[in-house]
Parts: sequence; C-alpha cells; structure tokens
Amino acid sequence: MNLEPSRRDFLKTAAVAAGAVLIRNVAVAKPADALIDTNVYLSHWPLRRLPCDDTAKLVAKLRANGVTQAWAGSFDGLLHRDIAAVNARLADECRRLGGGLLVPFGSVNPKLPDWEDDLRRCVEEHRMPGIRLHPSYHGCKLDDPDFAKLLQFAAKRGLLVQIAHIMEDRRMMHPLLQVEPPDLKPLADIVKKTPGLRLELLNVKLPPLDLLKAGDVSVEIAMLEGVGGVGKLLAQLPAERVLFGSYAPKFYFESALLKLKESPLTEEQLRAVRCANAQRLLARKQLS
Repeated sequence: MNLEPSRRDFLKTAAVAAGAVLIRNVAVAKPADALIDTNVYLSHWPLRRLPCDDTAKLVAKLRANGVTQAWAGSFDGLLHRDIAAVNARLADECRRLGGGLLVPFGSVNPKLPDWEDDLRRCVEEHRMPGIRLHPSYHGCKLDDPDFAKLLQFAAKRGLLVQIAHIMEDRRMMHPLLQVEPPDLKPLADIVKKTPGLRLELLNVKLPPLDLLKAGDVSVEIAMLEGVGGVGKLLAQLPAERVLFGSYAPKFYFESALLKLKESPLTEEQLRAVRCANAQRLLARKQLS
C-alpha cells in the first residue's frame, strides 16, 4: 500500500495553509475600516484604453474594495494645453459621478501662459484641496524657477501639492512619447525654502529619504516594490509620512491593497496608512 501523499494532496494542503495565512492578515486589517486612496485618475490614458477608465466603473471598483474617499487627477492634464477645461471637466465628473467618493486635484502646467489663473480657478471656482503636477510631461525640471514659484503660490493658497514622478515604465512608452522622470534631488532645498508647503510624492519606486525628511513631505505606495515593502519603509520613516495610493485605473487596485496585507503592520500603522494620514493632510487645508 502506497502511503506517500499524492501531489494533489500536497497542493491541497499547501493551499489551505496559504489561505489560513491570508485570513490572519485580513483579520489584522479589519479594525481599520476607512480607506482613502490618494492616487487615482479619471479620463483616458493618452495611448490606450484601460479597464475602469470610465468614471462610474472606477467608482464602483473603488467602493467594492472598501475605499471611502479617492483623490482624483486627470490623465488629460498630461498633454492637453487647455488646462482650465481639463480641471472643469474633472471637477464636474467628481461631483456628478463620484457620489461623494471623489475629491478632485487639479492640473497646473507652469510652462503654459496664465498658469497662475489655472491655479486660482482650482481654489476659487472648483474648491479643490490640492493640485497634481506632472513635470516630466510638461518639460519642467524641478530646479526650474517657474516650478519653485508654483510651489510657493500653492503653499500660500493652502493647497496640498502632489507630484507624479513616473507615469509609465519606459519600456511601455510609445517611441514618440519618451519622457524621463524628473530628478528629485533639487526638491529638498525647495521644500526647506517654502514655508507651509505640503507635498505628496506619487508613483515613486525608491522614496528619497532625505527629501521625505526635508519638510512636510509624504509618499504613497503604488509603485513601492519588494515583499514587505510597506513595513520596510515604515522602519525608516515615521508612519505619518506614508499614505495609501493605488494609481488606478493604470494599475490594478488590488495590487496596492495586497501590499498592506502582506506587510507585518501594527493596527496603528495600518490605520495611519489607510486613512489617518490623508485625513490629517486635508484637515490642515481646512484649517489654513
């Protein structure tokens, strides 16, 4: 009689064990019920259609995964020159289709004429709490005087500033639309010289620790790589500097959520990343 376990039995046992580990991880996450996604986009990626690039479908996807609030920029802000129209559409979509879930973050291109008026409209007309910048697509280096001026204006207006570092892996870029991510090194000095600036870095693969320690600078986790990456980052930074971000619909939302589940986080750390840090940033805007 063959007493050796079959390959099928072995795989079944392994699957049950893996499922038990996943259940334990989910149980740890249960107390932190609120989830704020600080990095989603509306409209269409310039070069191809994406799953859930329809606003109603994206909202449904986010709600199904427990998101209680999502900060939304617009893909149109990358290449469109009529930024005022981009931001008006963004605000309208968030209001009509967001159901209270979407918070619009307007685009500003400091290399276009009258960008100061675009910034003013974000605050006065659309009541946006922040702006989302795409310097690599706007041909603007971070040591450009116009960029520093934009950050100063935003700080005076009490706006939270998000800087998208990478939008697409270079290997996936169209040959006629090759852009390099901006050098983040000059940013630390600008942060130190700009009182009241609140900054969040989006889509950063290797968070620059010196920049994150230069001032009120946070980072989200959409492009954070490696097993236990969130836990490793929190070992180097205060928990209040790390926010949840999915980069949906460009990235699969579930990949960001999995990063929280597979990292050994305390309930306090989990709550901070999922919602508390984002809530605190927006509260500062309301009090400013």
